Amino acid sequence: MFIFRFIRRVFTIIFLIVLAIPTYAIGKTYYAAHYPVVRGADAIVVMGAAQFDGRPGDVLEARLTEAKRIFDLGFAPIIITVGSRAPGDRTTEAASGRAWLISAGVPARKIVALATGRDTLVSTKAYVQEMKKREIKNVIIATDPYHCRRSMTMANDRGLVATCSPVQFGPNSLKNSTKRYLIRESGAYLAYITLGHFGINISDHLDTNKILDKVVS
Repeated sequence: MFIFRFIRRVFTIIFLIVLAIPTYAIGKTYYAAHYPVVRGADAIVVMGAAQFDGRPGDVLEARLTEAKRIFDLGFAPIIITVGSRAPGDRTTEAASGRAWLISAGVPARKIVALATGRDTLVSTKAYVQEMKKREIKNVIIATDPYHCRRSMTMANDRGLVATCSPVQFGPNSLKNSTKRYLIRESGAYLAYITLGHFGINISDHLDTNKILDKVVS
């Protein structure tokens, strides 16, 4: 009888752990999106997203708009755009973002375009390297609300001090985001903080057709 009670308790504990881990990831992702803290930094980073022949898509434009807003408020002296090109593209996400910012009135000398990365981790490594070259470490990341936690964690893990300024409009703003986006980003965050530390980086390669209606990076 004792052995059966012991086995039942073990299974109960395992069940609670399995339940608690994804709940933790969802809570962290949700909190970062809804209660962002933005403070003065050395640079603003715009995470890449789709562009169409040099014109930023709706997701990227929302991120660029947020970056310009906090730049104009004096939160940081430079803006870094990141992102390479998809197969068949004539330009990069970074170049498209830089051109948009210049057209919006940001001085060209205040923008650094890094044409590297088609996912969050590779893009993060690129701008972290650039910031370390410049001997700066405080960064504000302009991205989607539910993308904030994972983006900040990746930057912090590489020696930066990161905050996030989430977009206020667009398809991935809080107003328009779906629960599926929250679940997708929570899963990606969980994958990064677990498997990612063993060198298995799959967080940007989850099956978005099953989990998310929108395609985001």
